[in-house]
Amino acid sequence: MQIKTALRLPVTPVRMAAIRNTTRNAGEDWWRGGDGEELCWWECKLVQHCGNQYGGSPKNSKQDYRNDPAIPHLPSSGIYPTEFNFDHFQILRAIGKGSFGKVCIVQKRDTKKMYAMKYMSKQKCIERDEVRNVFRELQIMQGLEHPFLVNLWYSFQDEEDMFMVVDLLLGGDLRYHLQQNVHFTEGAVKLYICELALALEYLQRYHIIHRDIKPDNILLDEHGHVHITDFNIATVVRGLEKASSMAGTKPYMAPEVFQVYMDGGPGYSYPVDWWSLGVTAYELLRGWTAELTSQLHWRLLERPYEIHSSMPVDEILSMFKAERVHYSSTWCKGMVALLKKLLTKDPESRLSSLSDLQSAPYLADMNWDAVFEKALMPGFVPNKGRLNCDPTFELEEMILESKPLHKKKKRLAKHRSKDSRKDSCPLNGHLQQCLETVRKEFIIFNREKLSDLLEWCSVHSSLVPGTNGADAPPLALRRPSAFWFQQSPSPTLSHIPSVGATCHCPLR
Repeated sequence: MQIKTALRLPVTPVRMAAIRNTTRNAGEDWWRGGDGEELCWWECKLVQHCGNQYGGSPKNSKQDYRNDPAIPHLPSSGIYPTEFNFDHFQILRAIGKGSFGKVCIVQKRDTKKMYAMKYMSKQKCIERDEVRNVFRELQIMQGLEHPFLVNLWYSFQDEEDMFMVVDLLLGGDLRYHLQQNVHFTEGAVKLYICELALALEYLQRYHIIHRDIKPDNILLDEHGHVHITDFNIATVVRGLEKASSMAGTKPYMAPEVFQVYMDGGPGYSYPVDWWSLGVTAYELLRGWTAELTSQLHWRLLERPYEIHSSMPVDEILSMFKAERVHYSSTWCKGMVALLKKLLTKDPESRLSSLSDLQSAPYLADMNWDAVFEKALMPGFVPNKGRLNCDPTFELEEMILESKPLHKKKKRLAKHRSKDSRKDSCPLNGHLQQCLETVRKEFIIFNREKLSDLLEWCSVHSSLVPGTNGADAPPLALRRPSAFWFQQSPSPTLSHIPSVGATCHCPLR
């Protein structure tokens, strides 16, 4: 069976970097062929192995390779369909928004399965210099799949927007429930800590620092289990590398992040996410409790340190040095001891791994297999009879949005008709260049179509890079997308320079 054209992946710089890395000893020009068409990464791996594994001779062309019956070929159904777009989904209602993106509930028309769809305006992303973050988020999420993450299923684009279709979680985020004055018991928070720790350990295995763990980015499913979302400012570090940029939400950022900003210290790594986990757990236990100060003003006791987004960095560092965290006398000693380990200011001494957490006496009775399988009943289950989000999102989308999603098909058809006429008014030249570059570099993804590849890999495990037949790591066979991400060069997005808020230069 020959490999059909539909199989080939979109030629993105990240993919081409993987191909070049794979074939650098064989001569890059060989892989291109007379028509200039690129082989996909898995085809390159097959060609590279064909001489050793299958006794074949070096091939003079792609067609020779594809016609060789000695080489097992990838499934012909393809991984990325050529026509996957907005029309494959029915829009049901809006459930959230950000500074340049919104989220709605959608139903896939053929399978009737429900998802959440995040859509981001290309023009707004360019104007606010957020393209790099969106691309980074896409690259990271394509390589991940875990029961306590919000997993990516599809990504696609049209002239106006970039789309990410992810798991639908109707339980709302933890911030919403805090605002609804939900009281989270110690038992509920204890399970949250364990589930989030499994997710953080998984991210650390793939060299990922999330950098924005907080109640707003933790969603509940209908049974009450937690899922981490929003990888917009996540970063990837390798080996002993450390991050150095100041990123995150100030009240949840670890002391070393501020310290690097102030004096250019050695940087920070995975422990910053565990600090944020400690702040989040503290906030869930405390709730929105108010106390009367000595000046007879009420203040909210939400988090271990009273840090606000507008507070200068030097004041925050002084607060870390001068103030001590107050733990409620109603919390059990085991929980307090665990929070103290998570909120240790020295990252070298902080609890910052799953093994550290599992060794805590407070969690000695925890069945970690049951946690991973979601077999333990959460202490709080969201109300299934209501949509656990702000209901005004739907009204804003219908009334205030200048380009509502439900009118997109008619609007795009009208614009295409105008573009075909000579009297159409073109966009600013620099902006048009940026939009065209985004269109070319956007990463298309379809997790549903990976099933054929998974089956193929399980049969031909010797061809999976870095594996050796029966010794192949289970991850490589179960999750090739994650394995691809692990093997490929670090996605630094160096091919997408900063655009600038006014878009004075193209992305390339």
